[in-house]
Amino acid sequence: MPILAELAGDENSGEHSRTFVFEDEGHTLGNVLKSIICRYPDVNFCGYTVPHPAENKMHFRIQAAKNVRAIDVLKRGLEDLERVCDHTIETFEAAVAVHQQNY
Repeated sequence: MPILAELAGDENSGEHSRTFVFEDEGHTLGNVLKSIICRYPDVNFCGYTVPHPAENKMHFRIQAAKNVRAIDVLKRGLEDLERVCDHTIETFEAAVAVHQQNY
């Protein structure tokens, strides 16, 4: 199971701005999660980096409005991503079932 931590040094920037470190994750999660979170109106900046290809870590940065906690934005983004994945699976399985009925 992936591990999530906060990058040291963010304590002084307030709860609205954080960099999270995902262990055992990379561009696949980073890109789709960034695409979802960037659309939130209360997010000023969202981006990710994979610091080094030999290191299996992804740094994910969120800067939100002053009254919004970055951890809450991250949780909402992960929940929205889960809904997108569920919808994709359901749509795919329905299409497979229709295909199998026709052949």
